[in-house]
Amino acid sequence: MNDTIHQPVIYLDHAATSFPKPESVLQAMQHSMREEAANPGRGGHKMAIAAGRVLMRTRLELSSLFGVSNPSDIAFMPNTTAALNQGIQGCLQPGDHVVTTMMEHNSVRRPLEYMRKKYQVDVDYVTVDEAGQIDLSELRKLCSRKTRLIVCNHSSNLLGSILPIQEIAEIAQSVGAWLLVDAAQSAGSIPVDVKALGIDMLAFPGHKGLLGPQGTGGLYISPSLDLEPLIYGGTGSQSEEVDQPSVRPDRYEAGTPNTVGIAGLGAGVRYIKDIGVSVIGHHEWLLTQYAIEQLSAVRGLRLLGPQLGEPRTGIVSFILESIDPSALAFRLDREYGIAVRAGYHCTPLAHQSANTTLSGAVRSSFGYDTTKKDVEALVDAVRHIASSV
Repeated sequence: MNDTIHQPVIYLDHAATSFPKPESVLQAMQHSMREEAANPGRGGHKMAIAAGRVLMRTRLELSSLFGVSNPSDIAFMPNTTAALNQGIQGCLQPGDHVVTTMMEHNSVRRPLEYMRKKYQVDVDYVTVDEAGQIDLSELRKLCSRKTRLIVCNHSSNLLGSILPIQEIAEIAQSVGAWLLVDAAQSAGSIPVDVKALGIDMLAFPGHKGLLGPQGTGGLYISPSLDLEPLIYGGTGSQSEEVDQPSVRPDRYEAGTPNTVGIAGLGAGVRYIKDIGVSVIGHHEWLLTQYAIEQLSAVRGLRLLGPQLGEPRTGIVSFILESIDPSALAFRLDREYGIAVRAGYHCTPLAHQSANTTLSGAVRSSFGYDTTKKDVEALVDAVRHIASSV
């Protein structure tokens, strides 16, 4: 039996995980594994100190990228899901009120619904139009002095739409609420400055736009906000105390960290900073515009998200009336060597807003390494499949 995994020739699933990683990321991880793979903060020997420097260097790179003044306000997490859970569960108390949107990933919706059931947290969802935009006046009406948290994505993982974070932050500030932003689809392709935008917590992945490995990510926590930790245990600091340390980032980083992965994350951040986040975002936007232009001519195809010329991240989702999205994605992979994702993308409320609840959708997503030729191959394949069914 041949167990070899088919490697797609054209990778258009960057919204799930970026691929390939820069060579510098692989080199940083290999160097860390060979030379620095001790426990950071858990010893005074040279290797432990070197491992600690890996974490600090990456924290500094991330602070520079996101406009964070104190690197210790960034806590490493294994992924955005863990970061969002820390932000949501660590912030809320029984009876609190939260406002979110109909565009959120299950990494937001499920923790909120858990808090609703377990702690009687009141949750309101702002409606979203088919293009993925919210009505700010509706958001204002839902918020009150009882609102403790507003949580929303920066960009939809289904539609690629971009929310007006600064305006949302102003609404949060007007009622004394915190703002938690899910940057899973924006970190690395949209400039993010937490102070300029008014973000109190920023959850981000390492393995998507930051070009690091899977199993990495983090949460920026405003210095004015004290979250209750989700995980308690060893930190290498204040070990004589029974309580979790109060000092950051130790308070939120119990247990041995993914030093090798964080080394790779740091290299990925350096790579995108050298290119320029705006340069990467513009490249991806141009590809989406070309894809929209070409796919709109395919008979029976419906495009989702912002229209041609409007801001969006590197995501183009669509449905083809003559074939199920899962079947279409399967054929793209097996017959054309094109990797896309089909289904509900862990965001059923977004599909409800886009009127695709019954079908799901095919999502193509582009990265900095994606070329116009790659998009042309996708369009040609979809056109051919559409004409044959």
